[in-house]
Amino acid sequence: MRDTRIIMGMPITVEIVDVVSADVVERAFEYFVSVDQKFSTYKKDSEISAYNRGEISNERRSAEMCEVFQLAAATEKASHGYFDMRRADGTVDPSGIVKGWAVRNVARLIGEAGAQNFYVEAGGDIQTAGMNGAGEAWRVGIRSPFNDQDIIKAVALQSQGIATSGTYVRGQHIYNPHQPQEKIKDIVSLTVIGPDVLEADRFATAAFAMGEDGIYFIETLPGFEGYVVNASGIATQTTGFGAYVIS
Repeated sequence: MRDTRIIMGMPITVEIVDVVSADVVERAFEYFVSVDQKFSTYKKDSEISAYNRGEISNERRSAEMCEVFQLAAATEKASHGYFDMRRADGTVDPSGIVKGWAVRNVARLIGEAGAQNFYVEAGGDIQTAGMNGAGEAWRVGIRSPFNDQDIIKAVALQSQGIATSGTYVRGQHIYNPHQPQEKIKDIVSLTVIGPDVLEADRFATAAFAMGEDGIYFIETLPGFEGYVVNASGIATQTTGFGAYVIS
């Protein structure tokens, strides 16, 4: 079964190869809706908006909010400060980690329902499990940052996550916390393959904030591979990325 819906302002797809109860897909989408309601900075009645207005203290944050904040702090430390949810105006924006976190959690929900072969995608953040309907590894295309109708690389994944950070869709929404006034202009797209989509997502965001040095950071992470496109359209990949490439 396969279904795509617009939630969190983006297309979200759930595809399950195995036979499972139909309500699994509904529960998956309901979870995404609940995450949007809790973490959207665009919704005035979300928990993160209330937190940013000072209406919710650290002690009154939900368990999910505490988990995301802890993951953000761990990512900030692991990336030498290049991942930071704090904004210049003093508010907090968890979007650099929430999407991958939500996809990872939905994948767990589907796995706990008995599925071993499935695919979950939210706006380019993807978790694969097992094989696709043809009994092959899941094929994932990396879009051109200059023309979203073009696929510049295709990779085959099994039970791994992939995430892409860039400025070509949402503009300059990622910044270097060490130089917050400087726009990131040297690279336009950075894709990370990791052990799961949450890991890929959080380190893709951090690495993108590093600019051209980000791909070298990904190279140092065991179990991760990366592919970056600079502003001139030149791509650089980590040592083991080629093992996933099918075209």
